[in-house]
Amino acid sequence: MPSKPAPITMDAVYAAPGYLFRRMQQIAVALFIEECRAFDLTPVQYAALIAIHTHPGIDATRLSAVIAFDRSTLGSVIERLEAKKLIDRKPSEEDKRVKLLYLTKAGAAILREIMPSVEKAQARILQPLKPSDRKVLLSLLTQLVDLNNESSRVPLRAEDALEHLGKSG
Repeated sequence: MPSKPAPITMDAVYAAPGYLFRRMQQIAVALFIEECRAFDLTPVQYAALIAIHTHPGIDATRLSAVIAFDRSTLGSVIERLEAKKLIDRKPSEEDKRVKLLYLTKAGAAILREIMPSVEKAQARILQPLKPSDRKVLLSLLTQLVDLNNESSRVPLRAEDALEHLGKSG
């Protein structure tokens, strides 16, 4: 005989992994914004700056793959970073339609300055847990993200993107 369906309650929602991940994302973003307020950067803008710093001359399509962020939405992130004078877009020598991304001096400076605030935000996310639980959580989250990568709307494709650039991560 089929099992009886679970009752429809908010407790069921509150205990669901998807709900808990969404709430944790909200909390993580809030802590990042709070700690990094002076720098006027979002977590995605920060990730983009790190990727551009690490891979100067990366194009937007490969940047999207490296940070696993939707390409169409990434365009507005790039525009904001350019408006803030943190990156430059320069045409590719091979294909003038392709714009390559580079950090400006201001972009490199903000990365150096923001790092302690980012580290503080990351520590605050895990701070309520015992140190041993932090390690377990990060290990399990890493496994879940890796094992479910292909289910993402924007799977992480860092190796493919970087191979095309001729650089390693």
